Amino acid sequence: MTPTTETMVGIGGAAESTDMVLNIGPQHPSTHGVLRLKLVLDGERIVHAEPVIGYMHRGAEKLFEARDYRQIVMLANRHDWLSAFSNELGVVLAVERMLGMEVPERAVWLRTLLAELNRVLNHLMFLGSYPLELGGITPIFYAFTEREKLQHVMEEVSGGRMHYMFNRVGGLKEDLPAGWTGRARAAVADVRSRIDRIDDLVLGNEIFRGRTRGVGALSAQAVHAYGVSGPIGRASGVDFDLRRDEPYLAYGELGDVLKVVTREEGDCLARFECLLEQTHNSLDLADACLDRLGELPPGPVNQRLPKVLKAPEGHTYAWTENPLGINGYYLVSKGEKTPYRLKLRSASYNNIQVLTELLPDTLVADMVAILGSMFFVVGDIDK
Repeated sequence: MTPTTETMVGIGGAAESTDMVLNIGPQHPSTHGVLRLKLVLDGERIVHAEPVIGYMHRGAEKLFEARDYRQIVMLANRHDWLSAFSNELGVVLAVERMLGMEVPERAVWLRTLLAELNRVLNHLMFLGSYPLELGGITPIFYAFTEREKLQHVMEEVSGGRMHYMFNRVGGLKEDLPAGWTGRARAAVADVRSRIDRIDDLVLGNEIFRGRTRGVGALSAQAVHAYGVSGPIGRASGVDFDLRRDEPYLAYGELGDVLKVVTREEGDCLARFECLLEQTHNSLDLADACLDRLGELPPGPVNQRLPKVLKAPEGHTYAWTENPLGINGYYLVSKGEKTPYRLKLRSASYNNIQVLTELLPDTLVADMVAILGSMFFVVGDIDK
């Protein structure tokens, strides 16, 4: 009889499905900065996602309370470093509303023009960086080439490339340099003539469409529940834009030019398409503002302010359609030269929270595509 040998193999937990916790960040190539995503995986599928924020927290809202109304503009300028002009704008609009201050018409149109140029600069960054995250390097070179043209005119008028510090309570820092409107119009025309290359390179690429179409679909119900706004919300069919629905600055007179871009699919591709089409429309709005400025007579662009500026006791809320979505500014004053409270509602904060609902039941391979399509700035989350 031939002897037999029995072998016992221990397989332990490997025979069953086991969840794994994966940390993406806070310093990771897949994130836009110091954001941490805590993912629970079942194989290659995400079953739970938690954005962990706060790694860049600067305490800006508390610092607002220790600065006067001129100084807080510098702090508010920086949370979304791609939308510095728009950030400044929201603060000064809130203070002007508290003061009951009328801004010169020329300053109103200039603010509208610069806000739209800033919107184009913001969008071009994401139009170039998003394909890069999916493996396409060429579009970012084109996007930065076009950004540079607009950066030149923004730098000429304000003196800054990123943090413009051009808004002031009561208007703008100073009037335009001689011949600036002509150079701005040439820059806008130049960018418009070349931005179609992004259409051809990206939207015409079957790999890009394969990675984004039907991926990360966000429902309109989730948009409303989480307070998502901007191009991300409109890509899910939520037709809301403060520039049209509650006009401020000169947007009430630009209704025939302003186009609110929406999609119904709510996926990564729809979000990219909204961003690209909105960039085209912002260039049209910039041209319309330049036309109107050419018709206005010379005049002041600011109001004379007292040496010590104090807002009357009370509170107000101002909100703006920033490039990434709705920014809100709740200002409480006790009649002093500093705010008693200035609460900032930033677009990126709400937009990123919806990842808890968007990422579950998707593949890890699609996580980067979804995360990149949310178009957020980490400083805008942590402020």
